[in-house]
Amino acid sequence: MWRDSFRLQIFCLLLAVLAIVVLVHNFFQLEHLDDNTISGSNWITEDSVRNSRSQTTKTTRKPYCGYKQQILSKSEQAEQESLLAAIQWPKPLDSKIAFGQSTDPAHSDFVIVKPSALFRVGDELEVLVRMKDFQGKPKQYGGDYLQARIHSPLLKAGATGRVVDCHNGLYKVFFTLLWPGEVKVSVSLVHPSEAIQVLLRLREERPDRVYFKSSFKSGRHSETTECNVCLSGDLPVCNFTDLYTGEPWFCYKPRKLSCASRISHAKGGYQKGLLTQEESLFFQSDVNIKRPILSNGPDSVIVKPKAFTDSSRTDRAEDPAVSPSGFYYEDQWRSRTQWIHHFNQSDDITKCLQGKVIHLFGDSTIRQWFEYLTAFVPDLVEFNLGSPKNVGPFMSVDLKHNILLKFRCHGPPIRFSTVFSSELRYIANELDGIVGGRNTVVAITIWSHFSTFPVEVYIRRLRNIRRSIIRLLDRSPKTLIVIRTANVQALGPEVSLFNSDWYSFQLDSVMRKMFSGIAVHFVDAWEMSLAHYLPHNLHPNEVIVKNQIDAFLSYVCPLQT
Repeated sequence: MWRDSFRLQIFCLLLAVLAIVVLVHNFFQLEHLDDNTISGSNWITEDSVRNSRSQTTKTTRKPYCGYKQQILSKSEQAEQESLLAAIQWPKPLDSKIAFGQSTDPAHSDFVIVKPSALFRVGDELEVLVRMKDFQGKPKQYGGDYLQARIHSPLLKAGATGRVVDCHNGLYKVFFTLLWPGEVKVSVSLVHPSEAIQVLLRLREERPDRVYFKSSFKSGRHSETTECNVCLSGDLPVCNFTDLYTGEPWFCYKPRKLSCASRISHAKGGYQKGLLTQEESLFFQSDVNIKRPILSNGPDSVIVKPKAFTDSSRTDRAEDPAVSPSGFYYEDQWRSRTQWIHHFNQSDDITKCLQGKVIHLFGDSTIRQWFEYLTAFVPDLVEFNLGSPKNVGPFMSVDLKHNILLKFRCHGPPIRFSTVFSSELRYIANELDGIVGGRNTVVAITIWSHFSTFPVEVYIRRLRNIRRSIIRLLDRSPKTLIVIRTANVQALGPEVSLFNSDWYSFQLDSVMRKMFSGIAVHFVDAWEMSLAHYLPHNLHPNEVIVKNQIDAFLSYVCPLQT
């Protein structure tokens, strides 16, 4: 019987050795996965692609498959459907509208409802906008994208309005009157409804209209290939999908080099010839892109001070749904959701940030915060990391006051010039590497570089970032996290197809909904750029950036009230 037991032990030992051999072999295979390519779900080499084509039925990879192949839980699926429904945009009655029947801002007008009424600070002002086509006929459907604000130029005061589409060619705009004096109304047509339908089509059908590239190098040999969220066709690709977040990213495989030889990522360029001749008429700078709509009657009202109370002393409760979230007065942003301290002296900023580590993640619009703080605070000195200009990562240090300020761009699809592969990081992964605590501050913005992709791509990215934020707050509840929203920018016929304010508005709406209800704070860069009198710019003027910084630092060092 002991012999049977001995044989059993020998047999088990042999099985264990065999299992170890198989495991080692698998690890060896994993180490060399970068030398292969992925097609469907199987790792294969270029040679095996050629051999298998004669033996199997050819299948075409679905373009932009990354966001379509997500496996979502029921709650995630429900949230995604709810978000997409919330940003659904009205469509014209007919899918093909002639240019002459499209919205003409020159024929359209607005009227102030009850312009002679007695208005006091805190009252609501209603404006009716009437849209007409190029023949002067009233429009019968909605879907135009409008921007509206009230302002008092002499006071350097301004605030945004809330636009309501009546779906019949009429729009109501509601303004909260927040300061006394003469208050003027301005309304602009950003895009006619017919142009919005073109932008919708491009977002769904041509997410490749911005393309990317990566360089691969080994010794003296180098190659460059195209990259994107997912690539169409059946050419071999390198799979650079992030192992932790599952964020998809692919590049066509170099002919002679391995996928592991990738050294950099960069914006490749913008596709041309995206529009038909008729569609291009909907995108004309002096005709129907960000054109003013004039008033039919008075364009201003007189606002009296509010009786007995000081509007600047009203209670403030942070609520992303408050509209407007604030206003300018004497060129200073006055939030309606937080108490803002204006950091006019560099010593005030140094005192606020002393002993803190500040992480700035995102695109060039939050890089402006890094540049402003480094330039404005004398003791905050940039440490040369040898990073490419305007790309990063960047770091500034104040050794005397123990301040560390860092900027890092978000991962693909980032449209920067050359980013080293080793520095290509996802915000969610960076957040997971932060210990956190009362002296840790995180600021995030992510929007502009996602405007050419279906919204599902953006939702996925925000979902990953939100998970990491929740984990960070779970382990370090006193960590401060601030979200910088999107902002408006100057638009022309070409820019509109890639970075229209309408795209940004849609993404910004999704972002606000996804981050509501968790312990993050918002800096409303959208309203700060739209309410200001300066021309719109993707990278707002320094006076606007300064107001963003004041709002940001007021979360870091809140006023004692």
